[in-house]
Parts: sequence; C-alpha cells; structure tokens
Amino acid sequence: MTTPRSVALERLAYSLAAPVLAVAPNVYADSPVNSVVQLAGAAGIGGWVLAAKSDEPGAGRKILRWSPLVLAAAVDVAARHTAGFGPYWLDGLLAAGWAAAGYLVMPFSRHTRRRHRPALAAPAPQPTPAVAPEPSVAQPDDGADLLTREARMLWERAGMPARTHVVKATRHPGMRVDLTLLLRASETGRPITGLSPEAVGAAFGVPAADVTLADVPVQPGRQGGPGWMEARITPEANARRRTAPTPQERWVDRVAGPKGGAPGSELVHTTRDDERGVTFYRAKMTDSTETPRIDLPKVCRALGLPEDDSCVFVLIDGSEFLISAFDEPPLSQVFPATRELLTPDAKGMYVCGFTITGQPVKTMVYQHDKNAPAHGLTLGVSRSGKTQFFAIHMAAQSLAGQVVWLSTVRKDEKTTVLGRYIDRQGSNALWMARSLRAALALCEIRAEMPWPHDGQPHDYKPGDPRCPYRQLNVYADEFMTAAQDGDFGEFIQKDGEDLTVTSLKYGIGFNPAGQSPFAHNGFSTEMKNNLRQNSRPVIFNMGSPGATRKAAEGAMENPYDVPTIPARYSRSEGSAIERAMRGEADPENGVSTGGVAVIVLDNGRAVLMRSLYADFDTDLSELFPSEVNRLTDYEISELEKRGLWFDWNEPVRPGEFWPEPEEGDDGDGDSRQRGGGGGGKGGGRRSEQVASPRQALEAIKSLTDA
Repeated sequence: MTTPRSVALERLAYSLAAPVLAVAPNVYADSPVNSVVQLAGAAGIGGWVLAAKSDEPGAGRKILRWSPLVLAAAVDVAARHTAGFGPYWLDGLLAAGWAAAGYLVMPFSRHTRRRHRPALAAPAPQPTPAVAPEPSVAQPDDGADLLTREARMLWERAGMPARTHVVKATRHPGMRVDLTLLLRASETGRPITGLSPEAVGAAFGVPAADVTLADVPVQPGRQGGPGWMEARITPEANARRRTAPTPQERWVDRVAGPKGGAPGSELVHTTRDDERGVTFYRAKMTDSTETPRIDLPKVCRALGLPEDDSCVFVLIDGSEFLISAFDEPPLSQVFPATRELLTPDAKGMYVCGFTITGQPVKTMVYQHDKNAPAHGLTLGVSRSGKTQFFAIHMAAQSLAGQVVWLSTVRKDEKTTVLGRYIDRQGSNALWMARSLRAALALCEIRAEMPWPHDGQPHDYKPGDPRCPYRQLNVYADEFMTAAQDGDFGEFIQKDGEDLTVTSLKYGIGFNPAGQSPFAHNGFSTEMKNNLRQNSRPVIFNMGSPGATRKAAEGAMENPYDVPTIPARYSRSEGSAIERAMRGEADPENGVSTGGVAVIVLDNGRAVLMRSLYADFDTDLSELFPSEVNRLTDYEISELEKRGLWFDWNEPVRPGEFWPEPEEGDDGDGDSRQRGGGGGGKGGGRRSEQVASPRQALEAIKSLTDA
C-alpha cells in the first residue's frame, strides 16, 4: 500500500500539533503559541465567510478546507478556560479528537485536489495501453455539437464524398430528420467537384430526390465560393410536399420546371373571389428580362384545373402574367348594350364590351390623340357577331353626331333594321362601289369646303364646333367577297384602298369587315397598315383557334400572344374514358361563342372580350339618337353635280363605271353586261380581274375559244 506524501505529512502535523494544543494553554497561558493558534482560527473563520458569500461552485469544499484551523482555535480556547487539564483530562481528549478527525478526513490533502481526485491509497491496476487513434480529418476537436459530430461520423464512413468535410449540421425547425449540411473542401483552395445528390443520399440513407445541393454565399465571418457547398436533406418535408403541397410548392414542382407549363416562373400569390366565382393565380418570371412562355393546357393539368371548358384564361403583362380560373364560362354572359355605355366621352371613347375579368373595354369613334377620325377593321366568320358589333359601333358614332353609310354584299334582316337609324344602307356589290366612289368624291368636296369662321378650308378636327360638316363612317360588310366580284370588285378594292389612305384628313372613316385581313383576299398591305394604325381591330371567331390567332397577328403591329376563341364553350362532365368504355355519347352542352372577340388595343396587346349585345328583336331606337345624322345640303348638291347622289339601288347607268361600247360593235358576247349596264374598256371590252384559278381557266377558254 502506498500512501501519498501529502497525506503522510498532514497526518504527522496533526500528531505533533495535538499535544501542543493540550499542554500550551495550561502551562504557559500567555505563550505565543496560543496567539498563533487564535490568529489561525480567525483566518479560518474569514475563509468560511468568504466561501459562504461566493457565487462560485465548491463553497462546501472551501469551508471544509478551513475547518482544521477553526477547530484548533476552539480547542485552544476551551483548554485555557478549564482548571488544569479539566475534568477527566478534557483538554487532552479534545486535542486527541481534533487530531483523529484531521487524521481521518484530511481536509487539505484531499479537498484541495482539483475535480475531486481521490487520494491514492493503493496502487491502481495499470490497464493495457491502447493504441492511440490517428487524428481524424472528419472529426476535428472543435467543440462541435452532437448532431454535427454524428453527421461527421456518417460522412467519414461514406468515405468523405468528393473529398469534402462537414463543417456544421443544422436540424430544420420542427423536423426529426431533415437537416442542412455545410460542406467545404478538405484541401484549402480546392473547389468542390463531383459531389452529387446520390452521394449525399447514400451517406445518410435517404433517396437522392430528397437531397438538394446549393451554393454558399459569402457571409460575415464565413467564406463562400466554389470551395463551399450546402446540402439540404429533406425527406420529411418532401413526403409532406408530395401529399399536401402548398400552392407555391405545387407551382414550383409542376409548373415552373423546365418541362412545366410556365418554365422559369414563380407564383406571387393566389386570390379567390367567391362573389365572381374565380380564382386568380398571379405569377412572374424569375428573370424579369424573360418573356413568359405559357402552355395553358399544361398549367391546367398541373394545377388540377379543367382544361377544356373555356373557364381558364391567361393575361400577360411584360414579365408578369395572370391566370384566371372561373367556375363557369365567364364569356357566356350577355352584356346588354345601353345608351349610357355607348355614349362617347370627350376623347371619343365608349364601352364596346367587357373582358373575362369584368373590366370594360373601350374603342373609339375618332382618334383624339391624332386629331383625326378613326377607321375600323372587323373580322369574323358568319354568325360570329360582326353585325352585332356594327350595331353598337354605329350607335356610338350616331350618338357622337356622325353620319353612317352601310353596304353589304347580300341583304339580311339585321342590316335592313340598321338602315332605319343611319343615313344610307344598301345590299349588293354595286351599292358598295357607289358608296365608296361617293365617299372619295366627298374628300375632294370637303377639301374645298370653306369654314364659316374664316372662309378657308381646313382639315377635319374632331369635336371642333366650327367644322361645317360631320364625320362620315363608311361600312363595307363582307368586303373580301365584294372585292372579288366579277363586275365591281376591281372598283371596290381600288376605291377602298384609296379611301383608307386619304380620307382621314377629310373627316371620313372606312370600316371594312370580312373573314380575312390578307392581301390575296382584298386587303392590300398599304390598306391593312393604315387600318391597323388608325383603329382598334376586332377579330371574332374565325372558325378555329389557329385561324383566329393568325388573323389577329395579321392585324397587330407586334405579334403578342393572342387569346384563344374556341368554337363553343363546353363544360367537361365526367371522364371521357369512362364514357367510351360504357359506350355513352358525349354530353352536348356547348355554349356559343358568338359575340366573343379579340380586340387589339393601341399598344398592340390583344385582349379577349365579350361585345355588348344589341337585341334586333326589340326597338333599337333606345340606342340611336332620335334624329338621323345626314350630310349637309352643300355636300349633297356637290355630289349631285358630279352625278354621284341618287338612289344607289338603280341599275348601272351607261358609262358609270366603264366607257360605252363604240358604234359598230356587234356585242359578240365578250362585253359583259350585268346589273343593267354594259360596255367595256378599250374597244368595248372591260378588263376582267382574275381572282381565282377557276376564273383564270375561264379566261383561257374564252381566249382559245375552247
């Protein structure tokens, strides 16, 4: 048994001091030994007080350390106040008890040791020395928390993928498994290369789809760059995301991806309007310099929306776009026309319809910014709503005090009704040719027509009360068909083009309508450009979404995205696959898209709208002014002088459009006479316009006498 030296010395001190404490007070009352013992006891009491007041741990150990001195002073005081050695040798017994307590407890040698190290009382068995482990690069002794140390163990077990080191592991709030790893390259100055989600997933036992790698930005107190990387391990969050994703998560996963319906976009917010029964998805491009590329069917499938019921629409504005998902087809609603909506304001604008979002759409009866009349271009197939739009547009022009002429290729009920409320109306190609020719003559007449305030002619200025004449609006319905007429098509096309180019400064607007805006169908490039720049083209259903889009792009200066107008609005009912398996017919619940049109605004943007509805079965007098606006007497007299003002339904007058045949011409059939007129150009023949392969074949047969 080996006794520590400090213990042996302390025991020796107790053994030597005990007789002194018992004898000194009785033999020498004023001995310096007593004073030293008393001073030592006072020092011990001071140590007790300091230990009791201290906030640091170990106060009890400090008190026990000072107790031998205090107890020695107490024994000395007791010995001095007893007679002799006291009854039964009390002084000796107290001194012996003090020595025995110190001998067993040993306050100084035991309780002054740090961390309560026990005194060596016996030789401890020496364990076999273990081989010191080599320092691990993955687990440096940097005081890391338990999660980081465990992550480092797993990382080292996986072979430290891509030669990287786990700097810190952070658990996600409220998650048991999800965490984020901050990684850096093991060698300073080397970039991290070759690290993949599969390597991280294998190290932590999670699928690679639940691992996301990201760059680490430079932060105060921490480096960044290629030598650092962040790995987010989120199996819990991804499990919840797959089963119950938030709108933003659904958008990122299914819409904004490279194969989604709107790649590169992000959802701003989702809004629900219960009163109107619509949900709005507002989104924008992550890169504001990019233009949205939206595949609406893909977006519908990603968001769980029906894609074939004409309830989902998209509106693009720069790098932002809005997807509106309605409970019911919004454009199947009818908006009745009223005089209040059709009355133009001070800038010549009136409400012609409403968009899918309920916003009013305006068009113009004259161009306030250009101080000129407005042309009009209306396109659409039969029964698409062109004549309905004519009615509201003519009513707005009439309410603005303007004169209206309407010509069509064939007579129908609606145009006849409109003829009661406008200046002139006719229904054949001859009438159209005469109206265009009279409008061109009015340009010459108004160019020389003096204004009353100074007696000089001036260009037309909308809204100027000094102007001696009214704005004239010439309508040519089915202009494409009329321009291909065998007798008067060449005059209609030429005069229509001239009127489009030259009439604005004389207060005359031209409003053609048809089923195509292209040159081969009667619209020359110059004519189309003038109509496009001085009107808001309105394109109704052209028979198919592709044809509608092509016609709208042909009427737009810039090829913006054009909304789609389906043939019918139909709600999807049940599954088409299940109906096919049961042999059931598809439901016939289509709603006509008549009256739905794409209007091209001044900035070139195409907007889908539902035009106002004018009921021809009722009295339209509520929409039109009480009196019909007509030309002035001066204008009529000047037209009569030129032989252009009469009943335009009369047959063709001799020499009205082409010279009369010369005398001696036997009229062998080459001079075609239609509508009561005949004759031709140059030797009694009128040049024929070849507008189709069939006409070309007939011309060849007539030349070869086949």
